[in-house]
Amino acid sequence: MPNPSEPSAPTGPLAGLRVLDISTVVAGPFASTMLADLGAEVLKAEMPGEGDALRRLAPHKDGVPLWWKVTNRNKRGITLDLRKPEGKALLGRLVAEHDVLVENFRTGTLDEWGITRDWLQGINPRLTILRVTGFGQTGPYRRKPGFARVFEAMSGFTRMCGEEGGTPLHLGYPISDAVGGLFGAIGILAELYRLKHDPTARGQEIDCAVTEAMMRTLDFLAIEYDQLGTVRTQSGNRSQYAAPGNIYATADGKWASIAASTQSIYERFCAALDLAHLVSDPRFADNPSRVKNWREIDEIVGDAISRLTLDELGARLMKAQVGFSPIYDAADIFADPHFVERGTIVKVADDELGEVRMQCVVPRFSETPVSVRRTGPALGQHNDEVFGALGLSGEEIARLRAAKAI
Repeated sequence: MPNPSEPSAPTGPLAGLRVLDISTVVAGPFASTMLADLGAEVLKAEMPGEGDALRRLAPHKDGVPLWWKVTNRNKRGITLDLRKPEGKALLGRLVAEHDVLVENFRTGTLDEWGITRDWLQGINPRLTILRVTGFGQTGPYRRKPGFARVFEAMSGFTRMCGEEGGTPLHLGYPISDAVGGLFGAIGILAELYRLKHDPTARGQEIDCAVTEAMMRTLDFLAIEYDQLGTVRTQSGNRSQYAAPGNIYATADGKWASIAASTQSIYERFCAALDLAHLVSDPRFADNPSRVKNWREIDEIVGDAISRLTLDELGARLMKAQVGFSPIYDAADIFADPHFVERGTIVKVADDELGEVRMQCVVPRFSETPVSVRRTGPALGQHNDEVFGALGLSGEEIARLRAAKAI
């Protein structure tokens, strides 16, 4: 087993890019991890003593934070108190050596500590600064605290989830944090492209509001309301834009997700279920008609599927080239032969747990291979290495540690 402290050098398309991540929990760190997965060298800074709050969120194994291991993988880790003069001075020295800074403090917090854009870019004029917040750097909500459920609720997303006529439903995972992180990573890459083609340009600030990222993800939500006055609400597992489209129970007590999203798929789907007569039924002649009469067609389709086992249903739909999926849990993912062959779940050496498994890097590149090189670092794991490389002596590092600046 390789030494977890000495992973292989990054080889992805972003190899050579240096990112300083002073953000916390999920959205900001997710953005920098997207870059780290693609080969960037990312340095994660946490508060001394307490560390990132993500370390205290479930799940844990014997006190070891599992979520942390994935969200901050492929990074080195240091501790740094940005509120202390010594911490701010060290930050300045690090900024001079990095291309990107990622932060997600509440709007204005870093400015209050004297860590302004002018200060940062006075040290490194081409520094790209990603600021990830719930509501952005401007507007009446700019200082409003929040977390994923707030952003999902205010984006319109939560209102679309849940059973028809029932209570709006939150997901079991803070999806908006991941979505916000992805938009943040895209913003960084766009700015780096601009800087590449203008060697005299000053780096930009990137204002990434997670609530807006979620709104953007809900592609048709705004234009539908604008043009039709329609307020979209929850519809359970039923597709609101194609029919039939739902989660259906099979004869052996399992579940399948199916959507007949085009006319040709619908016709093949009906043939596969011995329901070819539905194609000529005027109630179901085209997709708008089927969406209008979704209850009737769902009842017919659901009854036909309930007479088949999941394997029988899968064989019929595969032969007819109709997309469907059994409803997987984590154990199913680990056992699926397609995911096994592709290495979708990879093994990673870890100092605390020995070896762990987690998702592979997405996407994959033909000429610049990417990999999970290390799990999320222990608190302050690379302090001596990083601060020593800045020229600090062992005595200086010990003094800063005693002062709780690192």
